[in-house]
Parts: sequence; C-alpha cells; structure tokens
Amino acid sequence: MARVIAVTNQKGGVGKTTTCVNLAASLSATRRRVLLVDMDPQGNATMGSGVDKNALSLSGFDVLTRRQAAGDVILPAEEAGYDLLPANGDLTAAEVELMNEIGREHRLRLALNQIRDRYDFILVDCPPSLNLLTVNALSAADSVLIPMQCEYYALEGLAALMNTVEQIQETVNPELVLEGILRTMYDPRNSLTRDVSGQLNEYFGDKVYRAVVPRNVRLAEAPSYGLPALKYDRQSKGAIAYLALAGEMVRRTGQTAPASAAS
Repeated sequence: MARVIAVTNQKGGVGKTTTCVNLAASLSATRRRVLLVDMDPQGNATMGSGVDKNALSLSGFDVLTRRQAAGDVILPAEEAGYDLLPANGDLTAAEVELMNEIGREHRLRLALNQIRDRYDFILVDCPPSLNLLTVNALSAADSVLIPMQCEYYALEGLAALMNTVEQIQETVNPELVLEGILRTMYDPRNSLTRDVSGQLNEYFGDKVYRAVVPRNVRLAEAPSYGLPALKYDRQSKGAIAYLALAGEMVRRTGQTAPASAAS
C-alpha cells in the first residue's frame, strides 16, 4: 500500500516541483513503484516529467470532478521512470466547479484510494498557496514533505505552514504527520544558511533530512528537456542529492521493493 506524501510550501520558488520530479525518479531508481500527482494548475511537474500539458486529453481535472477514475488518467512518464497523474490549467476550473460540492476536500483521497495498492510511494505536487487543491492534497496524504531554503523569511513561512498543517489535522485529516523538512538551494559557505539550518535541526530534530540539495545548474536545466536530473546528468550534484534523499526516505519508512522489482 502506497505512502502518500504531499510536497508543499506556501512560499514559491523553494524547489517544490523540482523535489517532486527528482524524488519520484530517484525512488523509482531504488525499484519502488512511484506515482507523481500534479495538483498545480501550472503543470510544471507534468512538463518536467516529459509530458506536454497542452496536449492532454485527460488530467487531474477529470479525476477531481469524477468524470474519470484516476487509473484511467494516469500516464507512464517513460523516460523519467514513474507514473504520472498530469495537470494543466483545467485544474483551476475544477476548483470553481467543486466550490459548492459536499465533501469537495476529499475528492483526491477517494480517487487515490482506488489505486494505492499499485504503488509504494505517491508524491503530490501542491500549488504554492492554500487553496482547495492544496487542501485536497493534504486530505489525501499520510504525511507532508516541506522543501525550504535556509533563509530568514523561509522560517516565517514555515511557521505559517505548520499552522496550516495543524488546521488540516483538526478539521480534515487527523492522521496527517510531518514526513520531513528538506533543505534546498543549500550553500554551506553562507553563514545565514548555517544558522537557519542549525535552528531547524534544534527545533525539528530528526525530521530534518540529512540529505541537502545544493544549488545546481543541472537541476535547473533538466526540466527544459522534460527530464529529472537523474536522467539528464546522473553524475550531477543535484541528481546525487536526490538519490541520497530517496535512500534516506526508504530507510525511514521501511518501504521494501516489490518482489517483481527485486528479482
């Protein structure tokens, strides 16, 4: 049964989608069955997985509005190595359509429950805001992974995000827990980076991943080729960092590879 992880941060530009795409590819490289769910109308995770968001006949919109089952919308991101539930701007219309629907915040959870047994990990890329799409993702998730830069304003944003998680726990998903905090665009030469990193470790302890993602040109280049960094340049520092994160996550969760993959 898959562990569903929502990758979210209400602050934009912290490497959220980069983390989703590259972590999905890295978990797949460890022979785990992975589904990446794009819940952002910008569709960046879809494009970064090598799928043209403008050519989609079906998307997350059809799943949230119950026009199609999730299994009928999922596509293989063949070069990336995982499955994808794609998204485009139609997701914005789904928000409007669901506005007055009863149980609207549980649509994604009900859809994913039908296919959870096919995967080991399901990663959900959330929009950089607290809207109905994000609430659906947090309702469906077992846990939250928070990518963040080690800077002062990021700490303030993290406090606000943790308050949001607590609200979701109280109202929608009491089982939701913090999966971990990932330090992105990490530069150990910067004293502020080291200071913020120390505060994170002091407050969150082992919830802070030991793996850190550095600033890396290859990570920035890979999406324009529709590839995760692992497939674009396996030896790049960014690809190596996400492989390390995948290994750390597998060890923490105790997820074993399926027998068919291990053989």
